[in-house]
Amino acid sequence: MIKKLNFGIVGLGLMGGSFAKALKKYNLANSIVGYDHNISHQKEALSLGLVDEIVDLDKLLEVDMIVLAIPVDAIVSFLPQLKNIPSTTTVIDFGSTKKLIVENIPTQIKPNYIPAHPMTGTEKFGPSAAIDGLYEDKIIVLCDLESCEELHKTRVLDIFNTIKMNIVQMDSSTHDIHACYISHLPHAISYGLANTVMNHEDPKNIITLAAGGFRDMSRIAKSSPDMWTDIFRQNRENLLEALDIYQNHMANITKMLKDEDYDSIHKWMSKANSLHDIL
Repeated sequence: MIKKLNFGIVGLGLMGGSFAKALKKYNLANSIVGYDHNISHQKEALSLGLVDEIVDLDKLLEVDMIVLAIPVDAIVSFLPQLKNIPSTTTVIDFGSTKKLIVENIPTQIKPNYIPAHPMTGTEKFGPSAAIDGLYEDKIIVLCDLESCEELHKTRVLDIFNTIKMNIVQMDSSTHDIHACYISHLPHAISYGLANTVMNHEDPKNIITLAAGGFRDMSRIAKSSPDMWTDIFRQNRENLLEALDIYQNHMANITKMLKDEDYDSIHKWMSKANSLHDIL
């Protein structure tokens, strides 16, 4: 049986709040305290029972495990405040890009620190967006575990196994490349699709004719522009390369249509069908 820990969650939105729900569901926490600069988020998290209390920085640093469920830039800014944590305090983050975070982890806490990325989420945000089961049966990527001491590695592996996540390990640079193609590129495409339709269709036609396919593809364009501007900046080089490759595919389908080469179009789409055989 896993030893219960005292958790501190920094950032009480979708990811942090849903993680608090998972900790409570699987009886992993003695206590869960919250730390968030947003006063309304503090009040909402308390009223929803996501955390037991809101604490200041000094009390946050007394817990067994600190979870940074805030945007990447905020994580990087927050890291220096963790330099003096005890050697027994585990730190994890849920940032969507990893290399920038890893490059800014203070030397003193590298043995305590595990960069993580849960491959899950919704387009909603804030404490009220927290949901049960967000993490179950989803992938959690753990990066650069070779830099972490065994105590912290074991804790984190036990927790994510207990809440029924599928654990994948890789280095932070490789993570950022894969996350670009699986997450960041689709968001860029979804925003592009939404803007294309908005520029060429009046709202009445969009409402009348938009069916499931369009709704599915454009759904993630509802995601926070503030958050995704940051992600695109943080993973800029990988995203530029992915967009170049994607635009080459769009150029290919454009040429095939102009040439009325429908056999090639059929083969092109059949190859794309094989993605879902893998998934």
